[in-house]
Amino acid sequence: MARVAVVTGGSAGIGLATAHLFAARGWSVAILARDPARLAAAEAALRAYGRPVLAIAADVADAAAVDAAAARIEGELGPIRAWINNAMSTVVCPADAITPEEYRRVTETTYLSQVFGTLAALRHMKPRNRGAIVQVSSGLGIRAAPLQAPYCAAKFAVSGFTDALRAELIHDDVAVSLSVVYLPAVNTPQFNWARNRTGHAQQAPDPVFDPRLCAEAIHHAVTHPRREIWVGRSTLMMAAAQALAPGFADRKAAEAWESQLTDAPAPDKAGNLFEPVPGEVGIDGRFGSRTKATRSEFWSSRERDLLVAGLAGATLLGFAGLAALARAPRRLLPRR
Repeated sequence: MARVAVVTGGSAGIGLATAHLFAARGWSVAILARDPARLAAAEAALRAYGRPVLAIAADVADAAAVDAAAARIEGELGPIRAWINNAMSTVVCPADAITPEEYRRVTETTYLSQVFGTLAALRHMKPRNRGAIVQVSSGLGIRAAPLQAPYCAAKFAVSGFTDALRAELIHDDVAVSLSVVYLPAVNTPQFNWARNRTGHAQQAPDPVFDPRLCAEAIHHAVTHPRREIWVGRSTLMMAAAQALAPGFADRKAAEAWESQLTDAPAPDKAGNLFEPVPGEVGIDGRFGSRTKATRSEFWSSRERDLLVAGLAGATLLGFAGLAALARAPRRLLPRR
């Protein structure tokens, strides 16, 4: 039976890179996004791999639309084996200048879309006791940064929702995996179409990574389920700083204000917050000259756990050795 993967936000950037990777590795793929023209172009490109493809125009902030899409995918492609919640939006602006409507919309598209996608997938996966759900998150969901308060808050909420649900699945002995993939700055078109009211263009702070690296990490989370995956050295450093020295992390995050913006003034952008920005955009953004070429720079929670266990074991052995020395009888040196 064909393996079926669903990718929200699948018509551009990381979502499109992920759809391409799954299709290239023999999966049937369904992509959800808002812009019909961009969906049609993505669908045509994905069909070149010779696997069934289904493109569905839907706003993933609409729970009913997501449920209907899941039912259609099951009917036309077959049982959903993997669901990747990738859709998002943001507003680049100081927190106290962002409107209530903007906060609400970012919450709907970045947090509630993942809730609705997860619940739609579970309705089909739980009866079969099989499947993988991946939440595409960000290093900003571990260590928040200035100018993107609604986005950071939404990504933190994704982690809380996923942890709570994972505990419920463990309690009920349901064999559906839940993974969160935390991403660094990535060279995608998102930086061209995010809503921005700072008076300067948004840019990706270094280091910038390839969307295809993110796709590899997402595919790994499906085929080798892990609780969490961190992509890029910067994400790992953010997680470590937040865990070990949060006050220091606050000060470093404050410095990220300037690194997110260009020096030259630029007009504000309405962006894709409420309506999709039309036009073909593809996978990559405008930071190709600064993009790291690596396709393997990611780490899983299993590797972290093994490292922690190794360090703990070495520490215990060290303490045991010191205790043994303390208990050993002292031998007097012979007098000269």
